Amino acid sequence: MALLTPKRVKFRKAFRGKRGGVATRNNALVFGTFGLKSEDAGWVTSRQIEAARRAMTRFTQRGGRIWIRIFPDKPITKHPAEARMGSGKGDVVGYVAVVKPGTILFEMGAVAESIAKEAMRLASHKLAVGTRFITKEN
Repeated sequence: MALLTPKRVKFRKAFRGKRGGVATRNNALVFGTFGLKSEDAGWVTSRQIEAARRAMTRFTQRGGRIWIRIFPDKPITKHPAEARMGSGKGDVVGYVAVVKPGTILFEMGAVAESIAKEAMRLASHKLAVGTRFITKEN
């Protein structure tokens, strides 16, 4: 299982940050005809992205094209279990993508709408944010 992680980072640990506002970029379909758009703000882990990608690929039987429009570049830290309070920030345990309402998470093309809709529905169950299926307006 090849999880998405940054090749290198400028800073090993990051602040948690704020999650206000709506997406002003990465909020329109660019590559495919169908897409999965987030309706909530939140973090999507690299594991969730991989699980969603697998669900879509498996349902389409490796037909069509799938584009992943988010990348987990924010390090998340955690203290070990039963550690006492204090003693600084914990170790990096994984990476997340920060998602705002309106962000396009996945795109799909070269496949029928019914297949794309079901594949995206299966993928949405793997994600920690609410989503909506969208199509390109012709």
